[in-house]
Amino acid sequence: MQRFRQKKILLLTLGIFTLLTHTTSKVKASSFGAEIFCNMRDSGNDHRSSWEAAYTYIKKQKGGFFKVSPKQAASQITETVIREREKYSYCIEYLNNLHPDRKLQRELQKEKKRKEKEAKDRENKLRKLEESNEEFSEETLERYSY
Repeated sequence: MQRFRQKKILLLTLGIFTLLTHTTSKVKASSFGAEIFCNMRDSGNDHRSSWEAAYTYIKKQKGGFFKVSPKQAASQITETVIREREKYSYCIEYLNNLHPDRKLQRELQKEKKRKEKEAKDRENKLRKLEESNEEFSEETLERYSY
């Protein structure tokens, strides 16, 4: 019974220690990810390359079984920039690119799908029309062939 209690306390302590080190590494990763993103943007790089560099770093540092989604990484960068406003004051103007208008994106995707569907429908109608024209021979189309 005493051994079981000691093992239980040891596992609990180990779990808490692991959780604390994991959390601090996450904070460091998001902080450095924000630094990467902001410095690259401030140096004149475009949004895409800056975002990919920061996101790759955050994913790499996170480790573990579950990976960081792009939405989570963007939120971490935003939180870091807002939390450390004095340090990243030049970066606030770039945050709007991290969180694009989702409604607008959905509408653009719907419009794109609608156009693709219309193009497929036109193509199918044209194909059916060509197939129906192939059914008629030259003799059938001649008016005065008796």
